[in-house]
Amino acid sequence: MFDSDDLEAIREGEASWHADQVEPVLERFGERNETFTTDTGGQEVDRLYTPADVADRDYDEDLGFPGEPPYTRGVYSTGYRGRLWTMRQYAGFSTPEDTNERFHYLLDQGQTGLSMAFDLPTQMGYDSDAEMSAGEVGKAGVAIDSLEDMETVFDGIPLDDVSTSMTINAPASVLLAMYIAVGDRQGVDRSALRGTIQNDLLKEYIARNTYIYPPEPSMRIITDIFEFCAEEVPKFNTISISGYHIREAGSTAAQELAFTLGNGLEYVESAIDAGLDVDDFAPQLSFFFNGHNNIFEEVAKFRAARRMWHDLMDERFDAQNPKSKQLKFHTQTAGSMLTAQQIENNVVRVAYQALAAVLGGTQSLHTNGKDEALALPTEKSVRTALRTQQILAHESGAADTVDPLAGSYYVESLTDEVEADAYEILEEVDGRGGMRRAIEQQWVQRQIQDTAFERQHEIEKRERIIVGVNEFEVDEEPEMDVQEVTEEDERRQIRRLESVQSDRDEEAVEATLEALREAARGEDNLMPYIIDAVKAYATVGEVCNVLRDEFGEYTPGSAV
Repeated sequence: MFDSDDLEAIREGEASWHADQVEPVLERFGERNETFTTDTGGQEVDRLYTPADVADRDYDEDLGFPGEPPYTRGVYSTGYRGRLWTMRQYAGFSTPEDTNERFHYLLDQGQTGLSMAFDLPTQMGYDSDAEMSAGEVGKAGVAIDSLEDMETVFDGIPLDDVSTSMTINAPASVLLAMYIAVGDRQGVDRSALRGTIQNDLLKEYIARNTYIYPPEPSMRIITDIFEFCAEEVPKFNTISISGYHIREAGSTAAQELAFTLGNGLEYVESAIDAGLDVDDFAPQLSFFFNGHNNIFEEVAKFRAARRMWHDLMDERFDAQNPKSKQLKFHTQTAGSMLTAQQIENNVVRVAYQALAAVLGGTQSLHTNGKDEALALPTEKSVRTALRTQQILAHESGAADTVDPLAGSYYVESLTDEVEADAYEILEEVDGRGGMRRAIEQQWVQRQIQDTAFERQHEIEKRERIIVGVNEFEVDEEPEMDVQEVTEEDERRQIRRLESVQSDRDEEAVEATLEALREAARGEDNLMPYIIDAVKAYATVGEVCNVLRDEFGEYTPGSAV
């Protein structure tokens, strides 16, 4: 630590440096911009940072050591020196057979965890033969209609050997039930199942819109999952509280942080209101953040997130278990930053975004394929994206020490600024009655929309340079292979669904669905009933339709 005399000497030295060195250069050459700001947050970036910029920081209270409160420097004491982050490439397309083949390919190439993408009908709780599904089957991810589809996806993949992340929200209980059922049939003890379900409905109302039920029953389903998994599947993360889609919709880094943690607080409060003890479920909460281009802003965001979550869980909920206060997160590089122009540039963007995530201490990472601005990634572009992580892990040196940017006057100062901005937003949210009320008032959505509009305006005015888009352009069409999902793939999936329905025991299906209906009308935990239904080969659509009948469907503008 510097004492007051040291700091005063540093300030005097900076003033002298500015007068003797900077002013003559400014007078002769000037600088590129009048002011410099972070990529999205708008925090002004000073010309120079010194110990005076972080003079009020207390090392023990504000930084601490890795693995110790407030976890600014990471939740694990040895960082990546013991175990690297999980390389979890997001995959899933077309039919279950195609996705199984892609999963095996990724595992053979050295991927260390699976991440499952579902098509839009599955995300919305529709079967592939539903009228609403026409033209969308297998397009944005794999089509999952029944337990047989899930069994096919994981054919030859022992569930006690991998961890699996599933990007599913409104029907998360159904897909988790299918995953548990596959494990049961493989003979894997439920306590050995590892992975994450996204299960984050509040951000759906904010940004992504793949919701089914109104918020109140949605929160019931979420807390039922918390309770069930705490007892039955203790290694499975029951929710991935997602800032990723909030950032994709156009938010700043500070907004992403504030709204994500605000959603997390809402889930914790709902679970406590449902009678759960915070330390019984909070260790299974996980987070999902976006990795954008500005390396230092992103690192500051990740470090601030850990410190804020520790303090919020400690102060608001009096959590006693240290794991309840440890923010663990997955990062995906920014899809919204990919460009259709000069797609090779996306390889560079993804590499920098991945570097920021690793320097910020992510627990798992997905790197986008360069072609994802155009279509689903090809096998070759997926391999390049995975190799980006492997080069980062084994060749860059970024994983060799814990929190390597700690102590940087700039990074520590920026961490404080992002944190302060996020707290200011959270105070506004609290004043509006919490995230559910702020979403109901459309306030959260307006904040993000205003930011997105401003960013687009800056691009159009060329105040913000996007390489290959509004500067350094070339007049050529991209030449590349594109991964396609055909109409025949859709017909093949529908035939598969029809076969399952014709071969199953209809009386057993009806009995399990009726039992689920009665449970939905009462107060029983829904998960055991959903597991029974999917084991009888009730489909995603059939299970979700029972809950639609009982809970209704959410429409924008209605109460949240």
